[in-house]
Amino acid sequence: MDDSRGRLTRDGIRIYPQDAFAGMHAAGRVAAEILDGVAALVVPGATTGEIDRWITEQVEAKGAKSATIGYKGYQHASCISVNHVVCHGIPGDKKLKDGDILNIDVTVIVDGWYGDTSRMYVAGKLPRKAERLIQVTHDSLMKGIEAVKPGNTFGDIGHAIQSYAESHRMSVVRDFCGHGLGRVFHAPPNVLHYGRPGTGPVLEEGMFFTIEPMINLGRPETKVLADDWTAVTRDKSLSAQFEHSVGVTADGVEIFTLSPAGRFHPTYGE
Repeated sequence: MDDSRGRLTRDGIRIYPQDAFAGMHAAGRVAAEILDGVAALVVPGATTGEIDRWITEQVEAKGAKSATIGYKGYQHASCISVNHVVCHGIPGDKKLKDGDILNIDVTVIVDGWYGDTSRMYVAGKLPRKAERLIQVTHDSLMKGIEAVKPGNTFGDIGHAIQSYAESHRMSVVRDFCGHGLGRVFHAPPNVLHYGRPGTGPVLEEGMFFTIEPMINLGRPETKVLADDWTAVTRDKSLSAQFEHSVGVTADGVEIFTLSPAGRFHPTYGE
């Protein structure tokens, strides 16, 4: 036993009690509401810095706290990753162009609980090949979530994502993964988006973690730029990512970061 927040498994994964689910739903909803609202700002000519400033204001207006401002020296309330940026894109002065696709990732703290989610957006008209990438990435995440239930393993989650993405001749980034969360931002386990069925720790009721596959149109290799944050595809191919925070229930899974407005996918209005 660790404390009133539950226990730790042999693998160091925290098992949260039933009453913790409400806290995670509250935090996840705030993060999802912010991402719902930001959609209107993603237009050609807008800068990622302007979008991030709006997100910063919304976090404060909702009585939450940003988990990323001050995290390892990071100074923004979001990561905004455009086109071939895989993850951890830093908001700045660069203007969005028509057809740009971008992932916006927000993590908030509400009453000590962490809500972490990201989704894809498009500035202007969505190019066909980007549309296909976004759809496969979204569906890969949902395939992974479908594999979450007690008795399955983390390898089952990774295999579901990998097999689906690769069946569409796309690649899964292996340099970054999902993670445990709850009362902390990052905790065991590492949630790999590739793997073999039946391998890795066994899922138990009360585990909280993110699933956040990054899928590339080209090869899976990435490199981190000189700013020590921004990760890009080595072959400059387009990359997409969707992320939910989830909890294992007695018979399946609950998603903490569902979009209240039904806007998790960028073509929701079409």
